[in-house]
Amino acid sequence: MIKEITKILEPIFSAMDLSDYLRISYSDKADLQINSVFQIAKDKGKNPIEIGEEIVKKINEMNAFEDYFKSVEFVKPGFINIFYSDKFINQYIREEKYKDSTNKNEVYFLDYGGPNIAKPLHIGHLRPAIIGESFKRILEYKGYKTIGDVHLGDYGLQIGQVIYGILSDNKNQDDIDIDYLNYIYPKMSALCKEDEEVYEKCKKITYDFQHGQYKDLYAKIKEVSLSDIKRLYNYLDVVGFDLWLGESDCEPFIADLMQILEDKNLLYLDKGAKIVNVKRDDDNKEMPPCMILSSDGTYMYATSDLAAILDRVKTYKPSYILYFTDARQSLHFEQVFRVAKKSGICADTKLEHLPFGTINGSDGKPFKTRSGGTLKLDELIKEVKESFISKREENKNMSESDIDKITNAIIKFADLQNNREKSYNFDINKFSDVSGKTGPYILYSALRIKRIIDSNNVPVELSDNIYNEIDRSLRVKLMELDKYLTKAIDDRLPSYIAEYVYDLCNVVNSFYENINISKLDDENIKNDYIFILNKVYKVIEECLKMLIIDIPSHM
Repeated sequence: MIKEITKILEPIFSAMDLSDYLRISYSDKADLQINSVFQIAKDKGKNPIEIGEEIVKKINEMNAFEDYFKSVEFVKPGFINIFYSDKFINQYIREEKYKDSTNKNEVYFLDYGGPNIAKPLHIGHLRPAIIGESFKRILEYKGYKTIGDVHLGDYGLQIGQVIYGILSDNKNQDDIDIDYLNYIYPKMSALCKEDEEVYEKCKKITYDFQHGQYKDLYAKIKEVSLSDIKRLYNYLDVVGFDLWLGESDCEPFIADLMQILEDKNLLYLDKGAKIVNVKRDDDNKEMPPCMILSSDGTYMYATSDLAAILDRVKTYKPSYILYFTDARQSLHFEQVFRVAKKSGICADTKLEHLPFGTINGSDGKPFKTRSGGTLKLDELIKEVKESFISKREENKNMSESDIDKITNAIIKFADLQNNREKSYNFDINKFSDVSGKTGPYILYSALRIKRIIDSNNVPVELSDNIYNEIDRSLRVKLMELDKYLTKAIDDRLPSYIAEYVYDLCNVVNSFYENINISKLDDENIKNDYIFILNKVYKVIEECLKMLIIDIPSHM
């Protein structure tokens, strides 16, 4: 809306030689506000009241004022409040200008998910998957080109540990299944902490794996593990991956990377390890060097991340590469990004780490099982599903498909409504309730509106009338979608979409409770209301899609 109103007012400000001061913002005092009057007065050496009243006078004298504005008022000491006309609001809604697409030819490469091969998905894997997937959908809705890569963790010590366990057990390759992998990894991980000899053997196997050995065995491990990862991702509808590459797929690019680092004289030997110094003079905290090759010849996470950047920039030429990982990896990515910039492998690509906090239990402590272990993702889904079913007797009779959609809504809306950078407490009982700021509340609101739409014929025309303040509030809130989309993209926060759809549902529920469409005698008013409700339902549905949530058939 700001873009539209700016375009309308530009000729007036230009004629007054004030084009640089046409800055419009949203306001809780009006639909929009111009708050640059004080700056104009200061720069021009004039009284702000005189300036403000002069601008308002010129706007009120413009041709077709009523097509755009109900009123434009100067408010002392220096603000200009703008209120849309009914005609402007309805034309904006007819043309669905709140779905304005970008004209920027930018490509976003999203690195999210990051599950580890041979390790079961646990609650910590939820946020990188759904935050990344949601943001990818938001970008696509706005018209940006995206490329999503799951970036599997398959090049580190856990692969050596699992291979060692398989060899120690003399396990037949064909007998390896997900239950065995879920058993052998934690066993070997614990053993490495207790037995230095086993740890060294696992490190040696990891080195050999990184240099071409055990490929057939690894292929079997990956096949079994990936099948289970995809099962859970499919349940969560995290299906936006264009690439299913892993750290090991970066191996062909490591030699080129090492050559570039050598040619740029960036590599230093430190106790047998190869490192890059990334410290800068303006650092106000300790910045350790970035290790590229360990003293035993094993490649590090930084190595594969840098090789991946080299590949991604050459192959896809993205404008941005976005990384969705736990905030505890912030130092790692700061080191990697500095090496990437110093080496010149991403000169025209912006690298961004988008960290997130942790999921805690309702008591504010890390989410654990009753026995104190890390909660598996399967277990979380089961607990949430059982909690919802137990809420009402009728829930037991719902279809499995609807229960799964509601379970997804509970989990995802609980997460995505939060600023991703913050940790939050996951209270299953609270977030599975149909009231409050929850997924079930949004779904219930959507179904409430859909029942009205389905029981009436949706008109194709909308008049220029608005009938009351509740009606106007709903239409104006509908118009604000693009405002929240822009904020979500600029700040890299899907929570803005969750905030918007929650607010929209609150306004439409107020409409529902105060206006009984079925009892209206005036068909023109009734048709306008149904037209608006149909648009509102579609926007709720599209916002939920951006939050990876589907609407069930009933609740």
